[in-house]
Amino acid sequence: MSKPIIAIPADIKQVDGAEWHAAQTQYLNAALKVAGVMSLIVPAFETGNEVDAILDRVDGLLVSGSASNVHPSLYGEQATDADGPFDAGRDATSLELIRRAIDRGIPMLAICRGIQELNVALGGTLASEIQELPGRWDHRKPETTERDVMFSIRQPVHVREGSCIAEHLGLSGEIQINSVHRQAIAQTAPRLQVEATAEDGTIEAVSVIDAKGFAIGVQWHPEYWAETDGPSRALFEAFGKAVRAYQASKA
Repeated sequence: MSKPIIAIPADIKQVDGAEWHAAQTQYLNAALKVAGVMSLIVPAFETGNEVDAILDRVDGLLVSGSASNVHPSLYGEQATDADGPFDAGRDATSLELIRRAIDRGIPMLAICRGIQELNVALGGTLASEIQELPGRWDHRKPETTERDVMFSIRQPVHVREGSCIAEHLGLSGEIQINSVHRQAIAQTAPRLQVEATAEDGTIEAVSVIDAKGFAIGVQWHPEYWAETDGPSRALFEAFGKAVRAYQASKA
């Protein structure tokens, strides 16, 4: 059987005055080298993508992080300049892929912006600038240009015993993760189960309650250290295992 393929929604990037549909290498590397799957980057069109035609051709969905934020209008709030930057093409592409992947039982792993998109896609809301909320930590990236420092594993989270993610990680209780975000889940979507939280109450992982298959979102960045960090590797290996099982079920 050939190596399975997963879909990764692109971000819209401006480079030298031209518009690009792009995905970060750190996600593609983790998918290939740890999950053992190949990636298909899906163009981020606001209209025109046939979601089921895309999902017919893949065995999983990886919804990556991004510098852009989900537009607040998609969860019923007024947008301000401070809420940006935005990427309407990414919003339109990711949210529909998420909904249909869940409906069809296609394995899905959502990371950072991805967990926020997952929550919004299923009816939840987001909080901006969470470091300004009473009792909350500063979850933003360290002020540095060194990416290994930026994505350093430096924050404890508590994984709920008996949760889906505990099963996939092979452990529960406290684990150490990296933290590179200023938005987070506010109101959890009805179909989502909270799987892990930071000590300040920030939701760090969720699963889809009624999912037919693997459907997990994490607020941290397991892809960055997937080759060397135990929990990060375990999560990508579990995703890869689910993707291969889905591929085999279609044979």
